[in-house]
Amino acid sequence: MKVVTFGELMVRLQPFNYERFVQANNLEFTFGGGEANVAVSLANYGLDAAFVTKLPAHAIGQAAVNSLRRYGVDTSMITRGGDRVGIYYNEKGASQRGSVCIYDRANSAIQLAQPSDFDWDKIFEGVDWFHFTGITPALGQNVVEICLEACKAAKAHGVKISCDLNYRGKLWTREQARAAMTELCQYVDVCISNEEDAKDVFGIEAEATDIYGGKLNAEGYKSVAKQLADKFHFEKVAITLRESHNASENGWSAMLYDVASDEYCFSKKYELKIIDRVGGGDSFGGGLIYALLTGKSTQDAVEFAVAASALKHSIEGDYNMMTVAEVEKLAGGDGSGRIQR
Repeated sequence: MKVVTFGELMVRLQPFNYERFVQANNLEFTFGGGEANVAVSLANYGLDAAFVTKLPAHAIGQAAVNSLRRYGVDTSMITRGGDRVGIYYNEKGASQRGSVCIYDRANSAIQLAQPSDFDWDKIFEGVDWFHFTGITPALGQNVVEICLEACKAAKAHGVKISCDLNYRGKLWTREQARAAMTELCQYVDVCISNEEDAKDVFGIEAEATDIYGGKLNAEGYKSVAKQLADKFHFEKVAITLRESHNASENGWSAMLYDVASDEYCFSKKYELKIIDRVGGGDSFGGGLIYALLTGKSTQDAVEFAVAASALKHSIEGDYNMMTVAEVEKLAGGDGSGRIQR
């Protein structure tokens, strides 16, 4: 099975431990980005995973490429050019202090990319699945066009398409997001959303839910999933359910709606002690894609995806470094965390 993901790979700069930006003398230097995170997950699960982007040919661009190669991601279709690798600064929250993310990605190589930079017919040869997120078209109208060409080519090659709506208010307005994502979602087979994205992008929301107070209504999410599926003819809709008690402790679960069987499957809920929540949604997406590609049932698929994401919250950095066996152990009910000897 071969999966292609497309998006921006950024430098991640972060104070050590839980320091604030204003007190930090040193910053950790790593890499991350929504679709790259998914590719790393899938490569760690043993699938043939390729990541497509545009990165400068200089040393920082090469370091970004190498960060993916380390985990076995196919980087052969990355276009080289431009001057900048996008940056994001991440300040980890704790207890009642929330995390802070500051973007410095204007004029990055991928933001200035053009449709002619990518040969999608070549990229999709022998590919089974294509994944992107709403973060990527948010980079600019030119990137919306690139995503649209990618979706059209994927459909022409019989490739399944998944999209995580991932609304980022710092990158574009709700109106811009709705216009672009309404067009792109016409091509999507599997939609991934959360308690906020469906409302922010499409104005679809669950009733009797307070995301800030940590209260979620299961019936409301069935309604959201069905409204999304009806609007765009999705085959499946996944909704992650984060109960934010504080920055360090979250309840984490999900629902997967299968349209063909009209089946709504809710996962078990995990109470997380968070080490790093960045990439949590991406690790869910990677787990879901793996589960669906390997033929798991709707219930087993959502359990695998949620377990994968629960484990990612314990790992520093953007990338989820878990194996299939480790995820299946947790999904099967062993969350003891006992030492392995």
